[in-house]
Amino acid sequence: MTIDSEAQGVQSVDRALRILEHLARQSEGARLSDLARGLGLAVSTTHRLLTTLEKRGFAQASAESGLWHVGRRAYFVGSAYGRRVNYAAVALPYLRRLRDATRETANLGVLDDGEVITVAQVESREIMRAIAPPGGRAPVINSAMGKAMIAAWPDAAILDLIRRNGLQPLTATSLMRPEAVLAEIARIRQEGYAVDDEEFLPGMRCVAAAILSAEGEPLFAISISGLAARVTQDRIARCGQTVSLIAQQLAATLSGEADA
Repeated sequence: MTIDSEAQGVQSVDRALRILEHLARQSEGARLSDLARGLGLAVSTTHRLLTTLEKRGFAQASAESGLWHVGRRAYFVGSAYGRRVNYAAVALPYLRRLRDATRETANLGVLDDGEVITVAQVESREIMRAIAPPGGRAPVINSAMGKAMIAAWPDAAILDLIRRNGLQPLTATSLMRPEAVLAEIARIRQEGYAVDDEEFLPGMRCVAAAILSAEGEPLFAISISGLAARVTQDRIARCGQTVSLIAQQLAATLSGEADA
């Protein structure tokens, strides 16, 4: 294989994976033209990659609507990660405990480069409640779970993350200066919990704590999320203590030091 053909092969793999990621975000399916436009690709290139993915079972098209969807083979490959590290199953009793203790929606999230993905959730029983279905994403710095996890990193790694991904001005309270981020991280390290003070969505607050590996690396984080009118400033410290305590209990279970 020549250098040019190898580069073209890598580019095709990258494009095919981007198509899969885009399809995964389209619950109702996506048209070929919309996929091509959204990814900045030619329609012919997008169709060629889709048909290749279809042959391997990673994509499928509806004969009736013409919409493309993720194929069942993608589920088989994706579920391998869950079989390897099934944190969500272990964490669910703790998420329920967290929900019952705070009356707010409890979440579990993992890092994915510059974002946090919510992978499990136990909804609040309140009529008005926060819901971000599993699979939802948020920029790390705009997320309580994200900030809780990167607080385990050295400052240099956090600054590198900011350089690579930038800071997102999603709301009026979003952190927009690296110095402000590092000051917030210092507070998290001292108090043991992180707060999203309407930094991702106006009117929504989250409080989170990270679960670390034996080596001190963040495995995932748990959080509560609720309306700012209910998760008021005077509740944040109490919620933070509760989230931190339950995170410690979950970490002990994962390490084999305690039973659920």
